[in-house]
Amino acid sequence: MSTRRPGSRALFHMVKADFLERVRRYSFLLTLAFSVYLGYAVYSGLIVLHLDKYRGVNNSAWVGSVIGLVGSLWLTLVGFYVVKNAIQRDRQTRVGQILATTPIGKSFYTVSKMLSNFAVLAAMIGVLALSAIVVQFFSGSAAHINLALLLAPVFIFGLSAVAVSAGVAVLFESLPILRGGVGNVIYFFLWTFLIAIGAGSISDGKTGYQAQPFTDFTGILSVMTQMQTQVRSLDPQYNGGASFSIGNMERTTKTFLWVGMHWTAPIVLSRLMLVAIAFALAFLAALFFDRFDPARAGWFPQKKPMPNPMPAREADAHSLPASQALPLDKFAVGSLAGSPRPQLSAAHLAPLATPASRSRLLPLVAAELKLLLRGHAWWWYLGAAGAFLGCLFSPLESARTGVIVFAWLWPMLIWSQMGTRQATFATGSLIFSAPHAIPRQLLATYAAGVLVAALTGGGLGLPLLAARDVAGLGAWASGALFIPALALALGVITGTRKFFEALYIAWWYVGPLHHTPPLDFMGTTAMSSTPLRYLIAAPALVLVAYLWRKVKLARA
Repeated sequence: MSTRRPGSRALFHMVKADFLERVRRYSFLLTLAFSVYLGYAVYSGLIVLHLDKYRGVNNSAWVGSVIGLVGSLWLTLVGFYVVKNAIQRDRQTRVGQILATTPIGKSFYTVSKMLSNFAVLAAMIGVLALSAIVVQFFSGSAAHINLALLLAPVFIFGLSAVAVSAGVAVLFESLPILRGGVGNVIYFFLWTFLIAIGAGSISDGKTGYQAQPFTDFTGILSVMTQMQTQVRSLDPQYNGGASFSIGNMERTTKTFLWVGMHWTAPIVLSRLMLVAIAFALAFLAALFFDRFDPARAGWFPQKKPMPNPMPAREADAHSLPASQALPLDKFAVGSLAGSPRPQLSAAHLAPLATPASRSRLLPLVAAELKLLLRGHAWWWYLGAAGAFLGCLFSPLESARTGVIVFAWLWPMLIWSQMGTRQATFATGSLIFSAPHAIPRQLLATYAAGVLVAALTGGGLGLPLLAARDVAGLGAWASGALFIPALALALGVITGTRKFFEALYIAWWYVGPLHHTPPLDFMGTTAMSSTPLRYLIAAPALVLVAYLWRKVKLARA
């Protein structure tokens, strides 16, 4: 009896089912909200594209190009963390074990997951395209909306770029060492490297828009070089400078009419090449995919564990002939013939809750801290100690502007656990059956997260305290309180670590690393520090986490 291999129709239904399952989650709504925010950031001027003192008139060509670059830049970063759970979800729900018994091949499965990842990211690009229409409509600079000029950069640059992110997500999930938090951190630096390849040659003022389009992951080089050529034709004194940044650091004084992209053959082929790379990554992932076989869960095949041998005394008892069987009452106390009968003592159970136990928050905080820190290799603790000592012994200005930024990146995977453990291990019904479990458990988890911030970045807090730098100490305290609060709120709301990891690393890159004033939650410089904002946001986020969990449990 022959079995038919699944065809394109089965692939379509599998991708459709996986996509529909994802869009029913709260996390998907949050990602769509992020796409809307990106469009608003362009409209409000938070995200700015300028060429020295020049910026384009808000016509369809300019708005479409800017939002297209926003999508290819930021959705490739945030979107990766959104979709990097497709295979893991099948493991947790045991759907993968069912699929493993079907004729579905490994390459068929990985390609379907890549396509479902792409469908989710394409929905985010679609929302961004709608926001481009809204931005163009309310800009007031151009009455006529040209949909071709407006939407072509959004879809061509955005869809081709997120396709690569969809393929990388499947590949990382297929590799044992990259399917967890380590892969999330590595992807961020991979994304930074891909951005740098394309953007590195913008500032030198190259005039050829066809310059190396096949290394232009986001399309920023293709867009910028054409804009540079047009501005240079209008102003021979233009020196070739260009910038695409968050925050209007440099005010523009001149405008020019951007006529839109000239879609040359190298540019189009380079975008098609990215789609081909996405499929190649999916097929490569099939080579490492274990097909949900526990024996192949790691890098090397594992031998099936042998059943534990029966204890010797129990084995002797079971091997006795029927005529020599021991009385049943002797087995009731676990003794054999000739063995002394053990002495049993009465068991005493502690009360479920007493007035004294209700106030014992410190042991609960210690337990939560132990849960957060357990399971990490020795080198992680060595890195945490290095972060503390680096902040402590570096010059105060260097520690505040640079060392603390990386010191508070190191425990990102620790903070991302906060608020998700009950959903991950299905222990909510056990934990929340205790009296006052919601406020006590949330406060203990939050306090443990703050202690992690103090253990890694406390080396900066101590010199600031010794120097009586009230402003600097307030900025440091706001970061130490805000980061765990953000992790706790997002963990409780989404039930997964992915959203915090995606948002935090993007926020970290834009805000503290580049000292962007509205987004620098670590207060790395006096100019970018806004501690009061984050000191207020921290308790507000903890309150949101409490109310969300309380309402959710009330509806359960």
